[in-house]
Amino acid sequence: MTRIAMVAGEASGDLLAALMLGGLKGRWPDLQAAGIGGPRMAAEGFEAWWPSDKLAVHGFNLELVRRFREIWTIRERLGDRLLADRPDVFVGVDAPDFNLGLEARLKAAGVRTVHFVSPSIWAWRGGRINKIHRSVDHMLCLFPFEPELYHAKGIGATFVGHPLADTIPMTPPREAARARLAVAEGTPLVAVLPGSRRGEIRYIAPAFLDAVALLARQRPDLRFVLPMAPGLRGMIEPLVQVHCPDAPLTLLDGQSHDALAACDVTLIASGTATLEAALFKRPMVIGYRISTLSWHIMRHMGYLPWVGLPNILARDFVVPERLQDAAEPAQLARDVLDWLDNPARGEAVQQRFIELHHSLRRDTARAATDAIAQVIGAR
Repeated sequence: MTRIAMVAGEASGDLLAALMLGGLKGRWPDLQAAGIGGPRMAAEGFEAWWPSDKLAVHGFNLELVRRFREIWTIRERLGDRLLADRPDVFVGVDAPDFNLGLEARLKAAGVRTVHFVSPSIWAWRGGRINKIHRSVDHMLCLFPFEPELYHAKGIGATFVGHPLADTIPMTPPREAARARLAVAEGTPLVAVLPGSRRGEIRYIAPAFLDAVALLARQRPDLRFVLPMAPGLRGMIEPLVQVHCPDAPLTLLDGQSHDALAACDVTLIASGTATLEAALFKRPMVIGYRISTLSWHIMRHMGYLPWVGLPNILARDFVVPERLQDAAEPAQLARDVLDWLDNPARGEAVQQRFIELHHSLRRDTARAATDAIAQVIGAR
């Protein structure tokens, strides 16, 4: 029997880990996997000792200070449990602030460790590479340029592709998605994705919804959809009533992929969702806001001029990024209209995203499983 411990934080980590679990079970049908995870992992037979949303914190702010002891205690208790009953390998999925410290403790005690999703050492906090060296036996990389950075530091690394590039079709199912959302063909549709965490909703959603109100007044033919992560309806509905009560905006429970497949352009928070939007070949406007303290800390850590994954991978500003004070409603609305009013520009960026999609396509679940098997010495 193969026993794997995993920790995945937040919705994006839950999705990536669930896709990996499918490959792991294909190699090891008797697999036992447990640790910290979400509902998608549970659907693959994962035993969650704590739910992944316990690790969700937005930026450097009072929420982090208030929850530090709780999160630290969870990590200590999990580490104790794993050292008392050792798995064949520990796989940390994203959540580097939580996982790297845990991985360092496990690796020092002789437990093999794998980390899935390279921290953005090429964008900010490059000094973290030294901590990774102490923590990780092997890094599973989503992007093709990353392994070379690790090999140069003596860290094992494998490009496994991005699992979303395997699961999202090369040609998005636009008509079917519009049918599921009851949006007629020919109706211009804007997908609004202000994030999946409560902190993101608090800081980002008001500006996005004010932009929706502006767009609705300027273009009465526009329709809007906003897919919500589980548990956020009670937070988002009051914001809609305050910021854009008269806009033709439909709130969706989940269905973010339908929203992206169906829309003409998306107003979207920086993060994994921007890569999903690129894989759906959608023009986008990236916006992001965090607390003032977080912004002052993070703005001085950057090494690249881009923060959005589509721009980082293209090494160019192929889509606009509006950060902090620049993410103000009038500018966001203008950026959305620029896409809608320039179809040739939209077609050009769609071609760039097709090329990006091909570059990220691998059988990620199998590639990751092969790398993990080598780490634990299995065949």
